[in-house]
Amino acid sequence: MLVGERRELLLARLAADGKVLAKDVAAELGVSEDSIRRDLRDLAAAGLCQRVYGGALPVSPAVADYASRTSIAVGGKDRVAAVAAGLVRPGSTVILDGGTTTLAVAKVLPRDLEATVVTHSPTVAVALLEHAGIEVFLLGGRLFRHSAVTCGAAAAEAAQAVSADVFLLGVTGVHPDAGLTTGDADEAAMKRTLARRAADTYVLASAEKIGAASRFTVLPFADVAGVITDAAEENVQKLAERGVPILPA
Repeated sequence: MLVGERRELLLARLAADGKVLAKDVAAELGVSEDSIRRDLRDLAAAGLCQRVYGGALPVSPAVADYASRTSIAVGGKDRVAAVAAGLVRPGSTVILDGGTTTLAVAKVLPRDLEATVVTHSPTVAVALLEHAGIEVFLLGGRLFRHSAVTCGAAAAEAAQAVSADVFLLGVTGVHPDAGLTTGDADEAAMKRTLARRAADTYVLASAEKIGAASRFTVLPFADVAGVITDAAEENVQKLAERGVPILPA
């Protein structure tokens, strides 16, 4: 089998099974594990998979730039946002993460809601301008353009003054084995900082994020109160079997 054919097979297997185990594919094709690892390394460099120990997982489409993500899985994000908005109680304080799903949450919050929203997303803050009863606190810091959020030391320091009831967390990957992941180390650190400032953290995960993985771990599943998703597939079942609360959207 030519190298190109082998890599096409790896991508097909990834799409069909949701993962590739280098050892198993090497045995099946009668080639060395090193050859399969090299293939996966090159595919990962091209953005076609996410390498993990022993193989690879599907790469999340949510690692695309912010403008591109606004047109991905719009219906799924709206369904997730509707459930998430119900977690924002009158009089409560909520931290809204950055990203297109949390922006959808901001847009569907009731116009007469009285609450406090803390966010490091300028776009989320602007979306709440017409909600007269919502007090908005925008955390400043270095602007991470990919996700249109602030992060870094200044943003993390500002977050230390916050105590919230709920944190609505956005990630790019939710996988039973790889966990909750995102594509940037500083952004992952900021998400952890915000999670520590809230009593409960809920993950916003439209279907395209389920079963996918990115480079940096955000939180263990034990640290979240639930995963809100419109997906109903094997990976969601695995999460539920491992004790992760699932909120269907």
